Amino acid sequence: MSSVTTINTPSGSLRGNTRPDGGCEFLGIRFAHADRLAPPRDVTSWDGERDATKFGPICPQVPGMLESMLGFDGSNMSEDCLNLNVFTRNAPTGSTKLPVLVWIHGGAYTNGAGSIPWYHGSSLASRGAVVVTINYRLGSFGFLGEGNYGTLDMISALRWVQRNIAAFDGDANNVTIFGESAGGSAVVSLMSSPEAKGLFHKVWAMSPSIGQLRTLPRAQELQTQFLELANVSSIDAVRAMSLDDMLTAQAKQMALPAANFDFYTPTAGGTALPFDILSAAAHSLLPLVLGSNHDEDRLWSAFDPSQANFDQHDWERVSGEVFGDHAADARAAYEKLRPTETPKQLISSVRTDTSFRQRAQRLAEQHAGHGNPTWMYWFTWATPAFDGVLGSCHALDVPFAFDNLSAPGTDMLTGDGSERAGIAARFADEIAHFAATSQPTWPAFDTTHRNTLEINAEFVVLSDPEKEIREIFQTL
Repeated sequence: MSSVTTINTPSGSLRGNTRPDGGCEFLGIRFAHADRLAPPRDVTSWDGERDATKFGPICPQVPGMLESMLGFDGSNMSEDCLNLNVFTRNAPTGSTKLPVLVWIHGGAYTNGAGSIPWYHGSSLASRGAVVVTINYRLGSFGFLGEGNYGTLDMISALRWVQRNIAAFDGDANNVTIFGESAGGSAVVSLMSSPEAKGLFHKVWAMSPSIGQLRTLPRAQELQTQFLELANVSSIDAVRAMSLDDMLTAQAKQMALPAANFDFYTPTAGGTALPFDILSAAAHSLLPLVLGSNHDEDRLWSAFDPSQANFDQHDWERVSGEVFGDHAADARAAYEKLRPTETPKQLISSVRTDTSFRQRAQRLAEQHAGHGNPTWMYWFTWATPAFDGVLGSCHALDVPFAFDNLSAPGTDMLTGDGSERAGIAARFADEIAHFAATSQPTWPAFDTTHRNTLEINAEFVVLSDPEKEIREIFQTL
């Protein structure tokens, strides 16, 4: 960093960094305090000048494979983790009103942080936006039972943005929330929340893990299971557990089978969320962009030893389990549309559809069907890394969306080919354009034409891609 810069906000004074490119970053800004398993308390003011030159603590977690690849640092972990980061293209003057992009990170609601290098907001900010990345409580700390504490943290951060973002040259009346994976389903859930109404104005959901959103009975069932694994009898006893014991019990629970990995996720009918999250989101008038990746599931299946020897028999078995009487038609459709895929990869493609793509399509249909502005994209660029076995896997698009190809760990996942730069520049441009204008540059989605932007070395608008597969899912 070349120098420090000071800014006065309605809440107090902050000392941040000026980058060599002239942009600024204000890091680790505390937006709330929270007792364990209790709603956050907004930080509305402070005395003196706060140091915002380095990232704050991350929320307690056990890192996953992707987090380790993204530069996870567990040495700075604390329950007092509700902080956010602001990135600007210039030294703020308070006299400009730029669109605001608020990033809600992914990680299955159990991992991640707003400070991960892939999420550095300087490149997006350089496109004429103010970028905010946030932390929210994770795992059992954020989503044990029906309290939706992590969701309340997100809403608290959005309130902080409303109070303070004008001091960073941001327009509090033009806020876009965007997120990937768990962050993608989080922004969908926020569309449904009465408590979040008016705090943001448009939504971009990347590979939203919509299937993770759970019902109230499921949340209560999982809370009971957690108490048993932790060997305690009440939530008050959970509040008294050590942090390490909490994480130990959480790890035990996460090792159990669960179809949708919904151990700790937003609960429909819980605090701040309606009983039907997707219906409420579909009725939201806000502009919505939804996207998925061509081979989401390969992030997990490509190196899973239990799937290494999947063959034609397994392909027939899995397709039968998923499609029932339509299994033969489904196999024919997948084999026609994906002729180079092995039985193992075809199974992975089905799981990509069941977990991500078809759920996103259903939400797009419903949102557009209510007359609300909707767009879809499909990220299909396949990484050459690991001899190409990952294809266009889950999370591959994140460094492209942020135009952060130089961030640590990126080359390992994306390779270092020259075509990456053009994809990243266009993808980030689209997000910034949506933030500024409330619509991307490609045609909107409707249930007649189903316009979908394919993001690859070339950007092409497709009409109803893989129609045969979509139609089979609609018969289930």
